[in-house]
Amino acid sequence: MAEQAETLRRTPLSRDRILRAAVALADEAGIESLSMRNLAQDLGVVPMALYKHVANKDELLDGMIDVVVGEIDPPVPDADWKHTVRRRILSARQVLRRHLWAPLAIESRNMATPAILAYLDSMIGTFRAGGFSADLTHHVMHAMGSRILGFSQELFDASRRAGRSGTTNPDPPEALPPEVAARFPHIAEIAMAASHDNASVVGQGCDDQFEFEFALDLLLNGIERLQQQDWTSSRRAR
Repeated sequence: MAEQAETLRRTPLSRDRILRAAVALADEAGIESLSMRNLAQDLGVVPMALYKHVANKDELLDGMIDVVVGEIDPPVPDADWKHTVRRRILSARQVLRRHLWAPLAIESRNMATPAILAYLDSMIGTFRAGGFSADLTHHVMHAMGSRILGFSQELFDASRRAGRSGTTNPDPPEALPPEVAARFPHIAEIAMAASHDNASVVGQGCDDQFEFEFALDLLLNGIERLQQQDWTSSRRAR
């Protein structure tokens, strides 16, 4: 490890090296730990050396996002639209689970980065090649939301805390206190069901991967039915 670190320090500074070091730093310590000063220290350079390759922290974050998005699997040639979309979204989820800070960084940007635009353009192209109208594709992209990039804004998502702090093993959710369970019986009922269903696999709480795929398949199956019915927004319920 010491030899690898020394080799990295001797590698000429470049934009790619800076971005990959920033991704590694955010992976290890969380997005809130990332600063040009800390990054420079990791790279063994003075902070001003970074600014020859990235103008500011905003540009750094954009580049980091593009590095991460570049890890998503490409489309499979000649595959049907549903298989392609599902496979790429689950690949995106695997990528973002490796980089827990990435959803927070993506949400913080005012504009999509070039890699995100390319990914979304490719996904839209998959729907269009699958026989979807531009109208239906427009509404499908709205319905998919952030899920098309492999994450969703779940309530009380522990991975978001991990993405900020760098903690890789967030604590499982605590059981509802008896007085809270008595006051909100329906919440207590489904919380208990989730705990029992997954106790042998993931301990207390939900299986996040199963829940993500469950919602994804609900969306894809519903989208498939709309396409088969030649749905258009002009015929939507008022």
